[in-house]
Amino acid sequence: MEQEDWIFHLTEVRKRLLLVFGWFVATLCVGLYVSPSILRFIKSQPGADGIEWNVFSFTDGLLIYMKCALLFALLFTLPVLLYQLWAFVRPGLTDKEAKGALSYVPASFMLFLVGLAFSYLVVFPMMLRFMKNMNSTIGAVETYGIDKYFSFLFDVVLPMSAAFELPVVMLFLTRIGLLTPERLKTGRKYAYVGLAILGSCISPPDMLSHLSVTIPLFMLFEISVFVSGRQWRMTQESPANG
Repeated sequence: MEQEDWIFHLTEVRKRLLLVFGWFVATLCVGLYVSPSILRFIKSQPGADGIEWNVFSFTDGLLIYMKCALLFALLFTLPVLLYQLWAFVRPGLTDKEAKGALSYVPASFMLFLVGLAFSYLVVFPMMLRFMKNMNSTIGAVETYGIDKYFSFLFDVVLPMSAAFELPVVMLFLTRIGLLTPERLKTGRKYAYVGLAILGSCISPPDMLSHLSVTIPLFMLFEISVFVSGRQWRMTQESPANG
Protein backbone atom coordinates (compact mmCIF):
# COMPACT_ATOMS: atom_id res chain seq x y z
CA MET A 1 0.00 0.00 0.00
CA GLU A 2 2.84 2.38 0.78
CA GLN A 3 4.38 1.70 -2.61
CA GLU A 4 1.04 2.41 -4.30
CA ASP A 5 0.80 5.72 -2.40
CA TRP A 6 4.32 6.62 -3.46
CA ILE A 7 3.50 5.88 -7.12
CA PHE A 8 0.27 7.88 -6.85
CA HIS A 9 2.07 10.93 -5.43
CA LEU A 10 4.80 10.65 -8.05
CA THR A 11 2.18 10.54 -10.79
CA GLU A 12 0.42 13.53 -9.25
CA VAL A 13 3.67 15.53 -9.15
CA ARG A 14 4.40 14.63 -12.77
CA LYS A 15 0.92 15.72 -13.87
CA ARG A 16 1.17 19.08 -12.10
CA LEU A 17 4.70 19.74 -13.36
CA LEU A 18 3.48 19.07 -16.90
CA LEU A 19 0.65 21.56 -16.37
CA VAL A 20 3.11 24.20 -15.13
CA PHE A 21 5.48 23.49 -18.01
CA GLY A 22 2.65 23.72 -20.52
CA TRP A 23 1.59 27.07 -19.08
CA PHE A 24 5.20 28.26 -19.13
CA VAL A 25 5.56 27.38 -22.83
CA ALA A 26 2.28 29.16 -23.62
CA THR A 27 3.30 32.33 -21.75
CA LEU A 28 6.75 32.16 -23.35
CA CYS A 29 5.10 32.24 -26.77
CA VAL A 30 3.06 35.25 -25.67
CA GLY A 31 6.24 36.82 -24.30
CA LEU A 32 8.00 36.36 -27.64
CA TYR A 33 5.11 38.18 -29.30
CA VAL A 34 4.86 41.10 -26.86
CA SER A 35 8.58 41.56 -26.09
CA PRO A 36 9.14 44.18 -28.84
CA SER A 37 6.27 46.25 -27.41
CA ILE A 38 7.62 45.86 -23.86
CA LEU A 39 11.11 46.90 -24.95
CA ARG A 40 9.74 49.93 -26.83
CA PHE A 41 7.75 50.89 -23.74
CA ILE A 42 10.87 50.67 -21.56
CA LYS A 43 12.82 52.71 -24.11
CA SER A 44 10.18 55.47 -24.08
CA GLN A 45 10.10 55.97 -20.31
CA PRO A 46 11.48 59.18 -18.73
CA GLY A 47 15.20 58.86 -18.16
CA ALA A 48 15.58 56.11 -20.76
CA ASP A 49 14.19 57.96 -23.78
CA GLY A 50 17.42 59.93 -24.21
CA ILE A 51 19.71 56.89 -23.97
CA GLU A 52 20.85 55.11 -27.11
CA TRP A 53 20.91 51.33 -26.84
CA ASN A 54 24.03 50.19 -28.66
CA VAL A 55 24.85 46.60 -29.53
CA PHE A 56 28.45 45.40 -29.53
CA SER A 57 27.84 41.96 -30.98
CA PHE A 58 25.36 40.42 -33.41
CA THR A 59 23.65 38.50 -30.60
CA ASP A 60 23.07 41.33 -28.09
CA GLY A 61 19.66 42.29 -29.45
CA LEU A 62 18.53 38.68 -29.69
CA LEU A 63 19.66 37.89 -26.14
CA ILE A 64 17.75 40.86 -24.68
CA TYR A 65 14.69 39.90 -26.71
CA MET A 66 14.83 36.33 -25.35
CA LYS A 67 15.50 37.49 -21.78
CA CYS A 68 12.47 39.77 -21.93
CA ALA A 69 10.27 36.92 -23.16
CA LEU A 70 11.68 34.55 -20.52
CA LEU A 71 11.08 37.00 -17.66
CA PHE A 72 7.55 37.60 -18.92
CA ALA A 73 6.92 33.85 -18.91
CA LEU A 74 8.45 33.33 -15.44
CA LEU A 75 6.42 36.20 -13.99
CA PHE A 76 3.09 34.83 -15.19
CA THR A 77 4.01 31.21 -14.47
CA LEU A 78 4.71 31.99 -10.80
CA PRO A 79 1.03 32.10 -9.67
CA VAL A 80 0.28 28.90 -11.58
CA LEU A 81 3.24 27.16 -9.95
CA LEU A 82 2.11 28.31 -6.50
CA TYR A 83 -1.46 27.18 -7.17
CA GLN A 84 -0.32 23.73 -8.32
CA LEU A 85 1.83 23.43 -5.21
CA TRP A 86 -1.21 24.32 -3.10
CA ALA A 87 -3.38 21.82 -4.97
CA PHE A 88 -0.82 19.07 -4.36
CA VAL A 89 -0.76 19.56 -0.57
CA ARG A 90 -4.50 20.40 -0.36
CA PRO A 91 -5.63 16.83 0.61
CA GLY A 92 -3.48 17.00 3.76
CA LEU A 93 -4.95 20.31 4.96
CA THR A 94 -8.14 21.20 6.77
CA ASP A 95 -10.61 23.48 4.99
CA LYS A 96 -9.46 26.44 7.06
CA GLU A 97 -5.78 25.72 6.41
CA ALA A 98 -6.43 25.23 2.69
CA LYS A 99 -8.31 28.51 2.42
CA GLY A 100 -5.54 30.36 4.25
CA ALA A 101 -2.79 28.78 2.17
CA LEU A 102 -4.61 29.57 -1.08
CA SER A 103 -4.62 33.27 -0.19
CA TYR A 104 -0.81 33.27 -0.48
CA VAL A 105 -1.02 32.77 -4.26
CA PRO A 106 -2.65 36.08 -5.30
CA ALA A 107 -1.04 37.95 -2.39
CA SER A 108 2.50 36.98 -3.36
CA PHE A 109 1.87 37.74 -7.03
CA MET A 110 0.32 41.15 -6.34
CA LEU A 111 3.10 42.13 -3.93
CA PHE A 112 5.72 41.20 -6.51
CA LEU A 113 3.94 43.37 -9.10
CA VAL A 114 3.76 46.28 -6.64
CA GLY A 115 7.48 45.92 -5.91
CA LEU A 116 8.19 45.72 -9.63
CA ALA A 117 6.24 48.91 -10.31
CA PHE A 118 7.83 50.81 -7.41
CA SER A 119 11.37 49.78 -8.28
CA TYR A 120 10.96 50.52 -11.98
CA LEU A 121 8.97 53.77 -11.74
CA VAL A 122 10.72 55.27 -8.68
CA VAL A 123 14.06 53.66 -7.86
CA PHE A 124 15.42 52.95 -11.34
CA PRO A 125 14.85 56.52 -12.71
CA MET A 126 16.65 57.91 -9.66
CA MET A 127 19.60 55.64 -10.36
CA LEU A 128 19.67 56.66 -14.02
CA ARG A 129 19.59 60.36 -13.22
CA PHE A 130 22.39 60.03 -10.69
CA MET A 131 24.60 58.00 -13.01
CA LYS A 132 24.04 60.36 -15.94
CA ASN A 133 24.82 63.39 -13.77
CA MET A 134 27.95 61.71 -12.48
CA ASN A 135 29.11 60.90 -16.01
CA SER A 136 28.41 64.47 -17.08
CA THR A 137 30.38 65.82 -14.11
CA ILE A 138 33.53 63.93 -15.08
CA GLY A 139 33.09 64.72 -18.77
CA ALA A 140 32.50 61.13 -19.87
CA VAL A 141 30.89 60.33 -23.22
CA GLU A 142 27.84 58.15 -22.64
CA THR A 143 27.72 55.10 -24.88
CA TYR A 144 25.57 52.37 -23.42
CA GLY A 145 25.35 48.78 -24.57
CA ILE A 146 21.87 47.30 -24.44
CA ASP A 147 23.15 44.28 -22.51
CA LYS A 148 24.74 46.46 -19.81
CA TYR A 149 21.62 48.63 -19.62
CA PHE A 150 19.36 45.67 -18.88
CA SER A 151 21.84 44.07 -16.51
CA PHE A 152 21.78 47.31 -14.53
CA LEU A 153 17.97 47.41 -14.72
CA PHE A 154 17.62 43.85 -13.42
CA ASP A 155 20.15 44.44 -10.63
CA VAL A 156 17.98 47.31 -9.36
CA VAL A 157 14.47 46.02 -10.01
CA LEU A 158 14.60 42.34 -9.07
CA PRO A 159 15.98 42.67 -5.49
CA MET A 160 13.43 45.38 -4.73
CA SER A 161 10.58 43.30 -6.15
CA ALA A 162 11.69 40.32 -4.08
CA ALA A 163 11.81 42.52 -0.94
CA PHE A 164 8.09 43.22 -1.38
CA GLU A 165 7.43 39.52 -0.71
CA LEU A 166 8.41 40.12 2.93
CA PRO A 167 4.84 40.25 4.34
CA VAL A 168 3.92 36.91 2.73
CA VAL A 169 7.14 35.26 3.90
CA MET A 170 6.73 36.50 7.48
CA LEU A 171 3.08 35.48 7.54
CA PHE A 172 3.98 31.99 6.39
CA LEU A 173 6.77 31.66 8.95
CA THR A 174 4.34 32.76 11.66
CA ARG A 175 1.73 30.22 10.58
CA ILE A 176 4.23 27.38 10.90
CA GLY A 177 5.50 28.67 14.25
CA LEU A 178 9.01 29.82 13.31
CA LEU A 179 8.23 33.49 14.00
CA THR A 180 6.69 34.89 17.19
CA PRO A 181 6.03 38.47 18.34
CA GLU A 182 8.92 38.15 20.80
CA ARG A 183 11.37 37.13 18.09
CA LEU A 184 10.18 39.94 15.84
CA LYS A 185 10.60 42.46 18.64
CA THR A 186 14.11 41.20 19.34
CA GLY A 187 15.11 41.17 15.68
CA ARG A 188 13.56 44.51 14.67
CA LYS A 189 16.79 46.50 15.06
CA TYR A 190 18.74 43.97 13.00
CA ALA A 191 16.04 44.00 10.35
CA TYR A 192 16.20 47.79 10.17
CA VAL A 193 19.97 47.67 9.69
CA GLY A 194 19.61 45.08 6.95
CA LEU A 195 16.89 47.05 5.17
CA ALA A 196 18.94 50.24 5.42
CA ILE A 197 21.89 48.45 3.82
CA LEU A 198 19.64 47.08 1.09
CA GLY A 199 18.20 50.55 0.48
CA SER A 200 21.67 52.07 0.21
CA CYS A 201 22.77 49.38 -2.24
CA ILE A 202 19.90 49.94 -4.69
CA SER A 203 19.65 53.74 -4.46
CA PRO A 204 21.99 56.59 -5.43
CA PRO A 205 24.39 57.72 -2.68
CA ASP A 206 22.49 60.81 -1.57
CA MET A 207 20.26 61.26 1.46
CA LEU A 208 17.01 61.98 -0.41
CA SER A 209 17.34 58.88 -2.57
CA HIS A 210 18.25 56.75 0.45
CA LEU A 211 15.13 57.93 2.28
CA SER A 212 12.94 57.45 -0.80
CA VAL A 213 13.89 53.78 -0.90
CA THR A 214 14.58 52.92 2.74
CA ILE A 215 11.41 54.42 4.25
CA PRO A 216 9.11 52.27 2.06
CA LEU A 217 11.18 49.23 3.07
CA PHE A 218 10.75 50.13 6.75
CA MET A 219 7.00 50.58 6.21
CA LEU A 220 6.88 47.21 4.45
CA PHE A 221 8.61 45.58 7.40
CA GLU A 222 6.21 47.17 9.91
CA ILE A 223 3.24 45.99 7.85
CA SER A 224 4.79 42.53 7.89
CA VAL A 225 5.18 42.70 11.69
CA PHE A 226 1.55 43.77 12.08
CA VAL A 227 0.27 40.97 9.82
CA SER A 228 2.51 38.44 11.55
CA GLY A 229 1.38 39.53 15.02
CA ARG A 230 -2.26 39.32 14.02
CA GLN A 231 -1.73 35.84 12.60
CA TRP A 232 0.02 34.76 15.81
CA ARG A 233 -2.89 35.96 17.95
CA MET A 234 -5.38 34.14 15.71
CA THR A 235 -3.30 30.99 16.00
CA GLN A 236 -3.18 31.22 19.80
CA GLU A 237 -6.92 31.89 20.05
CA SER A 238 -7.91 29.00 17.76
CA PRO A 239 -9.83 26.06 19.33
CA ALA A 240 -6.86 23.74 18.75
CA ASN A 241 -4.79 25.85 21.13
CA GLY A 242 -7.55 26.59 23.50
